[in-house]
Amino acid sequence: MKKRQFIKDILLTSMAAPIGLTGLAQSFKSKEAVPALDLAKDEDFWTSIRNQYILKPDYINLENGFYNFLPQPLLNKFIEHIKEINVQGSYYMRTVQGDNKKKVAARLAALAGCSADELIITRNTTESLDLVIGGLDWKPGDEAIMALQDYGAMLDMFEQVKNRYGVVNVKVSVPNHPANDEEVVSLYANAITPKTKVILVSHMINISGHILPIRKICDMAHAKGVQVIVDGAHAFAHIKYQISDLGCDYYAASLHKWLSTPLGAGLLYVNKNNVAKLWPLLADGEKQLDKINRLNHIGTHPVHTDLTINDSIDYFEMIGAERKEARMRFLQNYWTSKVRNNPKILLNTPADPARSCGIANVGVEGITPADLATRLMKEFKIFTVAIDYANIRGCRITPNLYTTTAELDIFVNALNKLSNNA
Repeated sequence: MKKRQFIKDILLTSMAAPIGLTGLAQSFKSKEAVPALDLAKDEDFWTSIRNQYILKPDYINLENGFYNFLPQPLLNKFIEHIKEINVQGSYYMRTVQGDNKKKVAARLAALAGCSADELIITRNTTESLDLVIGGLDWKPGDEAIMALQDYGAMLDMFEQVKNRYGVVNVKVSVPNHPANDEEVVSLYANAITPKTKVILVSHMINISGHILPIRKICDMAHAKGVQVIVDGAHAFAHIKYQISDLGCDYYAASLHKWLSTPLGAGLLYVNKNNVAKLWPLLADGEKQLDKINRLNHIGTHPVHTDLTINDSIDYFEMIGAERKEARMRFLQNYWTSKVRNNPKILLNTPADPARSCGIANVGVEGITPADLATRLMKEFKIFTVAIDYANIRGCRITPNLYTTTAELDIFVNALNKLSNNA
């Protein structure tokens, strides 16, 4: 069988008729007695989940980190919401829009592990973090600590407050393979001075999948009088945790990543003690400074996306946080364990299971990241994204729940072939 046809045969298994959210709930309920680690390895079960997606047969998609698109049952719900809002028009917008959004936000807060008066729905992580970074009361000479590996848009925002307010940006570099948590915590601790106002830290570094010890960093920072902003874009609905357990001051995430909402949904958590201290991104009529809704004025926006967050939470809760994390970690370990001993293949993600989950970054000696991404797509029909900065040179690999071990075997074979010919 030709390679291209084999790939298409694998991907076309996704064309089975969706069974709907009720059917999915029954599928997961039938496995409730199966330990998460055992279910993670059950390819037949996860193929039934794969069948709820419509996948392009032209390539294997290993770049789900940018946008985890919706399975058909959620897409159908989204379309229903669009139609309903379109029918009701201004009546919906002027009557129940606000109340419905508050209800969804409250449910999202319960899932995230914080109180409803500490969380708002935004459009993405960038908006959430920009609101905090740009909304702090900066003074000339204030210092902010961040990592070279942090998301570029956040570094750009800190550059803007530097140019606007005279903030001093202190950048550290997180090692790809730290010996222990203390090495990472000390990296941030050693950068703190009496002028340090805030630390930005990634819960899961977007370009490598490296999970950082957030609670330890927060405890250390607070002991020195420094606040902590956490970029949780790739951690939320990917690994199991509660914001309340992290001890951070601010937390942001994009829901269109691992919660699989439509594009244009994010969250921002602000510890209730800090709400009154922030300037909103856009001015709001709310005069009570301690009300978090005053930070959430964005004008007219696609409210059908807000409604679909509720359906995405239903879907996530059917899966279960523990089962999802187990499956994502299994998929990453499945392929990385097959190439870690190849001296020409470079893994930029820690081997320690506690320091990563579904995301990993891989390079091939003698091949630039850009060329690696191009060759994977051109020669093997595997779609990835090249990363070439901040001591991370390779392709970011982000499978999804629908990814099969057969697809990962094709990827491993491609890496081995490329490394042998490099």
